[in-house]
Amino acid sequence: MGINNIGKFFMPKNKVFYELFEDVAERAHEMGIKLKELVNEPDADRRANILSVIEDLEHKNDDTTHQIFTELGRNFITPFDREDIHYLASALDDIADYIFASSKKINFYRVNPNDSGIQKMADLILSGTIEIKKAVFGLRDMKKLREMTEALVKVNSIENQADDVFDMSIEMLFNQENDFKEVIKKREIYQVMEIATDKCEDAANVIESIIIKYA
Repeated sequence: MGINNIGKFFMPKNKVFYELFEDVAERAHEMGIKLKELVNEPDADRRANILSVIEDLEHKNDDTTHQIFTELGRNFITPFDREDIHYLASALDDIADYIFASSKKINFYRVNPNDSGIQKMADLILSGTIEIKKAVFGLRDMKKLREMTEALVKVNSIENQADDVFDMSIEMLFNQENDFKEVIKKREIYQVMEIATDKCEDAANVIESIIIKYA
């Protein structure tokens, strides 16, 4: 029996880690949807209400991430490497953190989110959360490896697109915006949104490592 098969033989009946990861990925996707709603909402008060929903989802993900770490301390046998569980939990939590941070900055700086760079970044973040969710939900039985792999490839493509959008947005900002305060505000928003896509790629890299080890 191969090492991987031995690992699968001792895999715990309790699927708690899969359930917790799926919860986090699902909420990150919901946050991506809400971020898209926020950048399409012209009314500042309504944007504040959407931010409140995003904040609540982020706090729930913090609690779930803490639960993952708690379960990691309780369980001697885990479905895959303890290190990978820790890395994946942290990476998924980071996605939620930076979506929340993006929303906060848009609200705090009171910028008009009807900006091509912000709009495109929000689209890419949402797409990233969709693909990460597909990959995370595939971890439970590893039966949809092709779909998982395709999702991970898409996440890498999304991150590359976000880099391009960031560069173009910064260039347009400096060429077209005369208010230096607006330049600072929007540049920070672009940066945080771009980091959210980086965090999606980080999570994708961890999932890819797990697939290589256990599929």
